[in-house]
Amino acid sequence: MNRALAVAWAIGVSLLPVAARAGDGPIQDNSFLIEEAYNQEPGVIQHISLFQRDRASGDWVYTYTEEWPALGQAHQLSVTLPVQRSNALAERKVGVGDLALNYRWQAIGNGETAVAVSPRLTLLLPTGDWQRGFGAGKPGAQVNLPISSMLGQYFVTHTNVGATWIPSARSLAGTGDSVAMNLGQSLIWLLHANVNLMFEAAYSFGEQTLATGTQSKQSLFLSPGIRGAVDLPVWLGVQVVGGVAAPIGVGPSSGERGAIAYLSFEHAVTKNPW
Repeated sequence: MNRALAVAWAIGVSLLPVAARAGDGPIQDNSFLIEEAYNQEPGVIQHISLFQRDRASGDWVYTYTEEWPALGQAHQLSVTLPVQRSNALAERKVGVGDLALNYRWQAIGNGETAVAVSPRLTLLLPTGDWQRGFGAGKPGAQVNLPISSMLGQYFVTHTNVGATWIPSARSLAGTGDSVAMNLGQSLIWLLHANVNLMFEAAYSFGEQTLATGTQSKQSLFLSPGIRGAVDLPVWLGVQVVGGVAAPIGVGPSSGERGAIAYLSFEHAVTKNPW
């Protein structure tokens, strides 16, 4: 569970007016490990599926995310539900992880500006079974600060700084406060409006204070990848984005290898549903 969270958190109509259409312009908010600072446009929602697998252990985590604009583009609400498989202790287990309820504020800029900043606040709910390794057993909070910057006409970069706090988190090792920090950086090459080459770097460090002492874990992954978009016929008003990546562990994660598959559907529901 810790490894999956570290990677996961490092770390989903043209018949309507043009302002409510999905799929206009280049790919922007479809990274894998790094969060962009672009909220959803008014009236446009996104359904995101992300699958990550560790090649050595066979452990995997699938997350489904729904993103909705709220009262315009300045505010965004979303929910993320993970499903995981773990082979820990030679026992193959599959279960639901902890649910994340997210709020993000478009503080500076948007997808059309050179710089955008969109801090996020997340409430973590203990929906997973911690006794099976699928959750923390207690509610927690997470903050993340994504900063997106255009570098000329063909490159864009995304920077993340975040932290997670779960008081009295429960695990098979014991109970104690859990604190984690995540850093992320990506460079996206806009090879084409609908085809991007990606390079992401995600680092996390976490500690849990137990009665027997402090347990710590850190991870660092470099992940080259590619994503592409398909705009479905005008009368559907839907954009589909898919992509793959191959995370490579370095430093504290040296020797680990992974695979990522991404699929997103973005479409308009109304000019302004709120």
